[in-house]
Amino acid sequence: MDTLFYRGGVRPRVPTLDVELNGDGVHAVDAPDRFVSDGPFVVALENAGRSTHVHLRFDDELDRITGLDEVNHFVTDEGTRRVHVPTAAVDAPVRGTLGIVTGYGSNTEYVDVRIDPSSDADGDGVRVDEALATPPERTPEPSPERRATNAVDGLVRRGGAVGAALGVVAVVTGAVVAVTVNSAAVAAVVAVALMIALGAALLAMG
Repeated sequence: MDTLFYRGGVRPRVPTLDVELNGDGVHAVDAPDRFVSDGPFVVALENAGRSTHVHLRFDDELDRITGLDEVNHFVTDEGTRRVHVPTAAVDAPVRGTLGIVTGYGSNTEYVDVRIDPSSDADGDGVRVDEALATPPERTPEPSPERRATNAVDGLVRRGGAVGAALGVVAVVTGAVVAVTVNSAAVAAVVAVALMIALGAALLAMG
């Protein structure tokens, strides 16, 4: 069994298909009848005798979702060769056969292989809650015009008559700026602020 390391820790062991070579004789192959994986897996070629060449081939069903950089593998005397088999994501189980060929075609052993859909995990092996994937809604910030109006209104409310007077001064200054920059937005802010300031001034003097 192989272990893969990734960001954040150790990923669970990758499924391994153990194959014994030359155990019962020259070119003999001993492999399980069936093998199941939910993603990439490893074919471990364990040689019990003299060095040998092994050819791995998938049938059409599996060949569409698996990929091997090399299908011919050399295994040294009493050595082990691990062949990593990548797989594509599948939505439903895919079944097929893996042919393990030795002796330049003189002996072939077949294994029924099933690839199941992988578990729901992201690239780092951590499950993601769908609720966490949606960013929280944020209250839109007030426009510059609204912030200016609120500032004048707050100043008037806190300062009474004095605040009203300061508000009027601020409005007059804003009016001069509005005329200078010829901005309709600033003019609208000034008009609203002027009404608030005058209203507050009348209440303060009343």
